[in-house]
Amino acid sequence: MAAAVWNRHPKYAILVVVAILTTVYLLVPYSGPVNTARYDIVTRGADLVSRIQQSHDIYDRLLKNRKGLIKKFGPNPADIALFPPDVAPWPPYTVWDFFPAAFNCPHEIERHGALGDGGKWVCGLSRVQDKPDCIVYSFGINLESSFEAEILKYTKHCQIWGYDFSVKSFGPEIPSNQLHRTHFHAYGLGGEDKHGPNDSPPMYTLETLMRENGHTHIDLLKIDIEGWEFDTLTTLIKPYATSGLPLPFGQLQLEIHIWDKTFAQYLTWWETLEAAGLRPFWTEPNLVYQNYNKKKGTADLAEYSFLNVKGSNVFISDKHYETKAGHPHQPPARD
Repeated sequence: MAAAVWNRHPKYAILVVVAILTTVYLLVPYSGPVNTARYDIVTRGADLVSRIQQSHDIYDRLLKNRKGLIKKFGPNPADIALFPPDVAPWPPYTVWDFFPAAFNCPHEIERHGALGDGGKWVCGLSRVQDKPDCIVYSFGINLESSFEAEILKYTKHCQIWGYDFSVKSFGPEIPSNQLHRTHFHAYGLGGEDKHGPNDSPPMYTLETLMRENGHTHIDLLKIDIEGWEFDTLTTLIKPYATSGLPLPFGQLQLEIHIWDKTFAQYLTWWETLEAAGLRPFWTEPNLVYQNYNKKKGTADLAEYSFLNVKGSNVFISDKHYETKAGHPHQPPARD
């Protein structure tokens, strides 16, 4: 019958065949060659070394993307505004878009402390849950110690040294039965030592405080010092950058206050942190501050959490880490 139709109406038959083939072409999903260049990073093994290497690969990609973004909106860092003005052509970025927290934490991530202002994001608190020599330094208390209280709650041995010249003690969140694990001084953290009899407030470098406390390493370092983080961290990092030695802490929880900076200044400072081995694994803007500073209209404050990826601290190496159960990734117990 088909042959008869073909013989009698060849043009009609050809039209039908073309219609059928076109319908099939449109309905069948396209399965042509796929550009796999974007997917060269694959999920690695469960061991810590593999997870950290994958995080490095992802962060290296971010570094290339940052250069591209600078070229796009610059092309030089000096040409870029921290927060572009509300005028044409309205470039779609703020300073924080150049510095995302692109390094994957190889452990559990949890926010410790109050929701809203006061809490901090920590990578792998389980790694110091049973660590007998766990040391935490906290600069900037401001009568709010929910972060420190949770660190005490979920670890067995961590001792916390707190510093803030504007208050006389930790906040009320520290329970009385944990006060023996805390040590407070009304000092400020600065880029140089100024704590003589005529210096008010007394300012100490991190190096001096660690030496006076008999410490060579800090597991968690929290800094919220209202803009002084730029000079302080620059001074702290310089000798380690020169010597090639790892920074004396495993993790940094930092609030950044970008007041009165240019993009070029901030980029230089940030690259100093990266060169010293600090990699951001979490960030969030301080929207509480922005809510009460609407007249200025810019998000000048941001919380960042960093891992120190140099050396062999407990967050990046199993060398000095094990749990009673023998499992290297056992999370901390919860009530």
